[in-house]
Amino acid sequence: MKSGPIGKKRTMENKIVFPSILIIAIVSLLFAIYTEESTTLLNTIFDTIVDLFAWGYMWYALLMVVTGIWLAYSKYGQVVLGDPSEKPRYTLFEYASILVAMGVGATLMRTGMVQWSEVAVDPPFGLQAGSSEALLTGNAYSMFLWSFQTFAVFVMAAPAMAYILHVRKKPKMRISEACRVIFGDKFTDGLGGIVLDTLFLVSILAGAAVTLGLGTPIVTENLAELFNIEVTFLLTMIVTLIWVFVFTLSAYVGLDKGIKRLSTMNMYLAGVFALFIMIIGPGIFILDFFTDSVRVLVSRYLDFSLYTNSLHTEGGGSHIESHTVFWFAYNATWAMLHGVFAAVVSKGRTIKEMILTYLLAPTMLSWVATGILGGLGVELHTSGDVSVLNIVQEQEPVTAVPQILASMPIPEISIAVFIIIATIFLVTTLDSTTYTIATYMSTQDMSRRSPSRHLRIFVAVVITVLALTLMNIGGLAPLEVLSGLMGIPIIAIQILTIIAAKKMMDEDKAWINNVRKEK
Repeated sequence: MKSGPIGKKRTMENKIVFPSILIIAIVSLLFAIYTEESTTLLNTIFDTIVDLFAWGYMWYALLMVVTGIWLAYSKYGQVVLGDPSEKPRYTLFEYASILVAMGVGATLMRTGMVQWSEVAVDPPFGLQAGSSEALLTGNAYSMFLWSFQTFAVFVMAAPAMAYILHVRKKPKMRISEACRVIFGDKFTDGLGGIVLDTLFLVSILAGAAVTLGLGTPIVTENLAELFNIEVTFLLTMIVTLIWVFVFTLSAYVGLDKGIKRLSTMNMYLAGVFALFIMIIGPGIFILDFFTDSVRVLVSRYLDFSLYTNSLHTEGGGSHIESHTVFWFAYNATWAMLHGVFAAVVSKGRTIKEMILTYLLAPTMLSWVATGILGGLGVELHTSGDVSVLNIVQEQEPVTAVPQILASMPIPEISIAVFIIIATIFLVTTLDSTTYTIATYMSTQDMSRRSPSRHLRIFVAVVITVLALTLMNIGGLAPLEVLSGLMGIPIIAIQILTIIAAKKMMDEDKAWINNVRKEK
């Protein structure tokens, strides 16, 4: 795609795109040929990391929360990401909706509905499996997963990326560019910059494929229940292609017409669905159980945050030990993507507004969603209508979701609306992902324009082909573990971007020169 005789410039940075796709293709091929061996090897590596570095992941996530709060309330918090005299690009509701759509996605609905059951059958803290305390701890843990640590990890690369884009007006929206202030021009413009940017692309393309693959069963299982059909690879492929068509169309029309409209619409739709469950379902029980869950969450928050079971009081360990480490590692893999996207949509916002909105809006919505969906599942389990714990022990946890929804009054409407909301959540997540990756790949000036539509479609095709290939060969499980493992180098890069943000603002005295003037 080099410049031709008519002077047309290439729009894609080949030196980081082609190596990234080649690496993913080789890894996927190895998974296809040695699926069982790959899964065993990666699980062994991951288990070793859990044994050696569980403490590190726990402290890392807490460090991101503390750093975020410090940055928001320090002198740097008032720095405007753009021209201080201009209004923000989006209203606060639109802005929060976009960040929520990017930050939570369809995975929240699965977590809210069945995560509590995985903890209840294998509880921590010496609790008895299946007891009322285990049920409450399970739901509180589901809420913890979508709390401040997760969203602090997601947002803390954003200040540096937003600063280089909206304040310094750098044309390239890349990790290497953000770290230029630390490593200098020779490293950034040479092999070092290519390695950093390639590492980012590999991790995020793999993560996007895993998200598409893991999100698909949330819809296919419910479609199978709704139409009384079996879940087959053909159904999975059809659902995936429909998703891809919608998020490709949304990415094609752009940020304002696509992602913004879908995000705000889904916020309203999710609110209506929540009221629907409360009115026709066990509303009073859900409110009581949600209140109890918040109580347990608050009292157990540090327990969840720093639990390594170093004395092995649980015998062989419990579900949350390895899962919490995996969750933070997987979140770290996504950290840079979220940071880049948050940077793009935060034009006109202060650093304080950006950090606090990303910490609070998704957390509050996630707690409400988990409280309602978890409360519904627990009530059906305790009443004997759906044996959720037995289903989780004998099958994949996601298979319990349609059975829970089918037990409600007017099950067809419940399942149909659930499918629509999950679909839109995944569409907006992948839409945002596609837009961000295309921004990262582009050679155009991202401080002045959006990435090429053709480049967005190219990214969508790459993610789709990778996801379908892995789902067909059964290689999604090792790739999920691999994407979690890739969080280790990403953590180091994320910390570098935080240092870079402070250093750039110090150089520019941005807390003096780039703040809103009092009228």
